[in-house]
Amino acid sequence: MYHDSLSIWGNPSSYSPGLSVLTANRHLQYRQNKFKDRLQIEDVGNGKAVIRDTRTGKWFLDSDTGIQSRYAEGFHCMMLGAICGDVAGSVYEWHNVKYCIDTDKLISPRAHFTDDSVMTIAVANGIRTALSKLPPSWLGNEAMEQEIFDAVRASMQLFGRQYPKAGYGGSFRRWLADADPQPYNSWGNGSAMRASYGGWIAKSLAEAERLGEISAAVTLNHPEGIKGAKAVTGGIYTLRVHRDKKAFEAYIKDHYYSLDFTLDEIREDYRFDVSCRGSVPQAIEAFLEGESFSDVISNAISIGGDSDTIAAIAASFAEVIYPIPEGVRGRVIDRLDCNLRDTLIDAIDFAVQVQQEP
Repeated sequence: MYHDSLSIWGNPSSYSPGLSVLTANRHLQYRQNKFKDRLQIEDVGNGKAVIRDTRTGKWFLDSDTGIQSRYAEGFHCMMLGAICGDVAGSVYEWHNVKYCIDTDKLISPRAHFTDDSVMTIAVANGIRTALSKLPPSWLGNEAMEQEIFDAVRASMQLFGRQYPKAGYGGSFRRWLADADPQPYNSWGNGSAMRASYGGWIAKSLAEAERLGEISAAVTLNHPEGIKGAKAVTGGIYTLRVHRDKKAFEAYIKDHYYSLDFTLDEIREDYRFDVSCRGSVPQAIEAFLEGESFSDVISNAISIGGDSDTIAAIAASFAEVIYPIPEGVRGRVIDRLDCNLRDTLIDAIDFAVQVQQEP
């Protein structure tokens, strides 16, 4: 009875990494205050707070085995970084600022999710749906890769139609309405902002880059659109492996963008640019210059332009190595509806499962 009374989501045995991402600190704090003689909140890295029973020493949300050994390596928190960046930047997209906002004021009361979050989750759902039916040897198999392409396309249309006012561009709106949607050779930054899941679920750099390419080619099959998506998925995978900004920077410079500027050098004259070439390098630089998750988002917003998308891309890198502050995470999760949250949980759980397979 005591054990059940502490359950945050239901039966403790139902705990999953995806659920851990969506647990706001206030829920944990409530349980800690109620049972303060028994509970201790412990943070296992990237915003993944869990509860320990101080009398038994066991992890409450995974009472049979240690959560650290099962869910180490940061796989709990993926895609939430991109969503946090999108929500934080949403109020600045059409009201640009040219300064770094206070990191404790990142999520404005008027902040909301946009098409960037919807399509990030849609792409993840499509990839999860396809890979759950395919063997691990899918890479390089044309028929299997086509299944991933088809699943991503179907998922993007499904979510796009469910959230018709999320802020899509004209070409994409027409694509959503088409009974037989085809790619339209765009170089827009939508390919990069929605790609992050591919970098998390991949088990090799080649897989990460291919998933980025597939997710882009559904609509944005111009070489620059594909390049932007591959830079995101390959960059995330590189950060996962090396946990080092220098290795990440070298990978980006060797394969994608020269990064021959600083934010201070471009801030005054930078203008709205929805191309991958004109926004992905800027997002990468915002990540490289940042010293925390919030700092990265603040950097991204500070140059103006397509603020929500630049922040989404930058934060998709930042979440790999920086903890997401509880205040940011909780406020962002509150802005997602049940459908988006549930899909996010399913995608994260599946990615953790894939990474645990030999």
